[in-house]
Amino acid sequence: MCTGRVEPAFILRAFSKGADGVYIGGCWPGECHYTTEGNYHALSTVLLMKKVLAHIGVNPERLRVEWVGASEGIRFAELMNDVSKRVKELGPLGKAEGLDPNKLAFKFEAVNRLIPYMRLVERERLRMDFRKEEEYREYFDSDEFDRLFKELIADKIAMSEIMLLLRDGSKSGDDISEILCLKPSEVSKHVNISARQGLVRFDESRRVMLALAEG
Repeated sequence: MCTGRVEPAFILRAFSKGADGVYIGGCWPGECHYTTEGNYHALSTVLLMKKVLAHIGVNPERLRVEWVGASEGIRFAELMNDVSKRVKELGPLGKAEGLDPNKLAFKFEAVNRLIPYMRLVERERLRMDFRKEEEYREYFDSDEFDRLFKELIADKIAMSEIMLLLRDGSKSGDDISEILCLKPSEVSKHVNISARQGLVRFDESRRVMLALAEG
């Protein structure tokens, strides 16, 4: 299977099922068997998901992409040994990051609810048509990408987490701020946007937010 078929959902599912690390191996850049240059698409997906993992508190080094040809058996074996060694050094998923299983599952679910949106955004706003690996890495490390990530993805993750909290019962702004470690101003912004979208409402009498629909 071409690495261009690797979706963010595949990566997230592996971590959600308890994998301590995910390795994706593809053809060398410029040697894709398909006209779609699937390995560059895979690289873009991996670099985006590394940003997402870091944002929710998971070590992004747990996700790795490397290039290896079908005839490079020795290189493949060396890579597998190195990947295995590095994952062991990182430790168990969640525990090593200081995230208890429930909090980790909560964060993965919040991201998982955004997968269709993330696919659309990646294709229409974040996808670049570079032909060098270095160009992709420079772009994903740039201030411009950080700005787009905050606007298009990070804020949506926060809103998804808020909706998950409210799904289990009403919460005050202070409750949400404390549980999600968000500034009150950020909570207010996200709740106001959700309210305009008809997803939540504010109960004046109890001073709490209520979910009106699935976010």
